[in-house]
Amino acid sequence: MENALPPADELVLVDRELAQLDTRRSQLLARRAWLLQVLAAPVARAAAQPAGPPAPSRPLADSTPRSAQNVLLTLGGALLTIAAVAFTLVSWGSMGIGGRAAVLVVVTSAALAAPVALLRRGLASTAEAVAALGMALMVLDAYALHRVALADTDGVGYAAVASAVLAGAWAAYGRGRLRGPLPVAVATAQLPLLLGVVAADGGPSALAWAALATAAADVAVALRATSAAVRITAGAGGLALGGWALLTGGWLSLTSPIPAGALLLAGAAVALYVAWRVAPLAEAAAVVAGLAVIAAAGGVLRAVAPEGWTVPGYVLCAVALAAVLRSAAPRAVRRGLAGAGAGVLALGVAWALPPVVAGLLSPAARSTEVWSGAHAEPVLASYPATAPLVLLVGTAALAAVPRLWARCGALFLAWALLTSLPVSPGLPYGATLTLQLLTTAAALLVAVRPDPATRGLRAPVRGPGTAGPSAGEPVDGASAAGAPGTAAGPSDSPDAAGSGGAGAGGGAESSRPGWGPRPVPTATAPAPPREVLAWSAFACGLASALSATAAALDTRAATFAALGLLTALFAVTGFLAEGGRRAVAACAAVVTATGLVGAGTAAAELPAHLAALALLVVPALTAAVGARLRRHPVALPVELTGAVAGLLAVGLAVSRPAVLALVLALAGVIAAATAVRPERRPAASWAAAALFLLATWVRLAVWDVTTPEAYTLPVTVPALAVGVLRRRRDPEASSWAAYGPGLAVTLVPSLFAAWTDPDWPRPLILGVASLAVTLLGARFRLQALLVLGGTVLALDGLHELAPYVVQAVGALPRWLPPALAGLLLLGVGATYEQRLRDARRLRERLGRMR
Repeated sequence: MENALPPADELVLVDRELAQLDTRRSQLLARRAWLLQVLAAPVARAAAQPAGPPAPSRPLADSTPRSAQNVLLTLGGALLTIAAVAFTLVSWGSMGIGGRAAVLVVVTSAALAAPVALLRRGLASTAEAVAALGMALMVLDAYALHRVALADTDGVGYAAVASAVLAGAWAAYGRGRLRGPLPVAVATAQLPLLLGVVAADGGPSALAWAALATAAADVAVALRATSAAVRITAGAGGLALGGWALLTGGWLSLTSPIPAGALLLAGAAVALYVAWRVAPLAEAAAVVAGLAVIAAAGGVLRAVAPEGWTVPGYVLCAVALAAVLRSAAPRAVRRGLAGAGAGVLALGVAWALPPVVAGLLSPAARSTEVWSGAHAEPVLASYPATAPLVLLVGTAALAAVPRLWARCGALFLAWALLTSLPVSPGLPYGATLTLQLLTTAAALLVAVRPDPATRGLRAPVRGPGTAGPSAGEPVDGASAAGAPGTAAGPSDSPDAAGSGGAGAGGGAESSRPGWGPRPVPTATAPAPPREVLAWSAFACGLASALSATAAALDTRAATFAALGLLTALFAVTGFLAEGGRRAVAACAAVVTATGLVGAGTAAAELPAHLAALALLVVPALTAAVGARLRRHPVALPVELTGAVAGLLAVGLAVSRPAVLALVLALAGVIAAATAVRPERRPAASWAAAALFLLATWVRLAVWDVTTPEAYTLPVTVPALAVGVLRRRRDPEASSWAAYGPGLAVTLVPSLFAAWTDPDWPRPLILGVASLAVTLLGARFRLQALLVLGGTVLALDGLHELAPYVVQAVGALPRWLPPALAGLLLLGVGATYEQRLRDARRLRERLGRMR
């Protein structure tokens, strides 16, 4: 047998295969033993049963004995409780004092003592039901005691005392084997302090303190209790009362910051203790604690700070919170505190954004004339001047976080800060425009050199992802080497995996495709941080540039200064930037240069048609730049942007056709000069031809030329020349593609003009020309020339014969035309097959032509 592998590699593969077979055999043996056990169980049960008639089958029960017992006990306890309530409310007054005392002592004592005996007999469920009845009787006894002996006491105060006594009694009663009294005691313990404060006519602050104290006790119980029911009850009570206390403290901090601050700090301490002790709730509890601390500190600052500093005070507290317990607190607690501070900071930033929007968009909402020297009224002049401070704090906070999203946020907030400065302090016009231009320059600088903003950030890992076999998936040769029970061969080492392993895999693939390596999917690498930051800064720079341009239209000098500076900034950015930012910046430089030229024409008070001639400087310069850059990626976008400026010049010259013809001709010259370059030749040559043709047509229209040949021949002659060149280069090219468009441009309009022309020279010239085209098509076997020339010649001849035909038809009797038509139909019908053969032969001949 001829082996495809070396003996050592083949031995490794054989060992792996044997190991897999041994593993599979062990699995099958275990499955066989289990199946034998399952099959043997019914036989054993049948052998154990005594012989006799089969027992009747019972219907399946739809409930378990335990569930039925619980339902019965619950129903019985509920009925006894209802009876006790009815007895207490209805029949209590008909008994004497001795009877009342006897009933009160006997029934309650019996209900509370019965569970002890029931537990000794193992009746736990019955004991729980009777204990619940006893606790309900204790509530009724407390009510009856108040009605008979303590009717003059305050009801709310008595309820507070009674709930405390009952909670303590039930807690002591439930320390045995009963499970129900302890959760009920915890639930009842939520009431004493709250009811006591209400009885003492305490205000919202005292009520919140009582709720917080109860919540703290709940937290202590929940952390120390061993029963799940007690922990859940205490945790729910602590959550409800603690949340209520903190919300009340936050509301009170708006009017009474000092007392409310103490309440909030106490609540924050409780929440922070929970975060430290309960790991699953650490992050959420830390968020609550952080918000409480911020509300407390911000409320105090709000009371002492002047007007307008409320939001900055809260934001400063939020940022300061991020530095608290950075080293001592657990990680989850730090995340929660940071999350609380981030949430408050986000709200503060949202509050500070209206001046940013006003500073960016208010110049575009112009209410004054361009170059009027008048400036728009300030927007949001009454907005607090501390809004930029919030943006500054947010910028500093995010810049300290070594994450890409944080750096992008810091970059945006820094730009927003500079954009909002002209709005909040109410800077004069010159300072505002200068600040906007400086903002644009700073943003473009970051877009060109984003490396300083990426310090401390790690670039994402590039390259394809790796994926191993999933659970239960058959492993390939490389993975099977590490399976239990397999001896490690030479190819198990990393070196062998790269050398010998590759050869083994290749040999296995040739014989067994299942052993071959699986294709690993490649993951798209994310953009590096410097690219993300650069594009973010570039977008901010573009926005500021648009706003500065709109603001600069107030005065003539500001317009020229702003457009000139922006043109220089974008040109430098296009020279220094990387990737797509270079092309966008270069195009922006062309746009601002176009605006600068337009501003110059407006300053010179040139009319629109003369301004169009001036605007042609832009496409000429962009064509020169493109010729200089050649195949540089920036060249094409720059030239296309210049072409758009050329279209704008054409639009301005429409009102003066003579100037429009000149503009089109000059644009054609620029396109023709561009067509000299090999990389632009096809598109630019077609554009130049179209522009020259349009210029010719406009000039002819200015000269009041109505002859269609004057408009069509300038198209036909170059088109036919191009067709001749194409046929020389490609003899197999169709005559329709080479000559059809050029001939149709002249022949068809001339034919329409000949049909409406009463004189004879045009039809005669058209007939001679179409005859010449037809003869050339027949001579050189060109289908396009033959069909177009023959069709036009026939229609032109029909036009010339039409008057005589009409005259002859008018002189003939009226019955003669129908008779001639009938004879024609008879003749065609008689020679139908011959006509079909002639038509087929003609079609074949035409088909053989090019």
